[in-house]
Amino acid sequence: MENALLTVRNLSVDFQTEDTRIHALQDISFTLKAGKTLALVGESGSGKSVSALSIMGLLPCPPAIICKGTIELHSD
Repeated sequence: MENALLTVRNLSVDFQTEDTRIHALQDISFTLKAGKTLALVGESGSGKSVSALSIMGLLPCPPAIICKGTIELHSD
């Protein structure tokens, strides 16, 4: 994508507990272009922090599981 700095495609993240698997993110996608600002907004528990931590590679695995999707940082 032209002028893209960051591209997130179909990112899905689960958390595994002893008894169950919790779906924290399901198929989020966005592109951040050079010179633009992107804001993640939503209610408490909507996945904003999990999204940011996933992008930065800071989720504790386990219990977090990145099930699918791609995160691409474009540098020129």
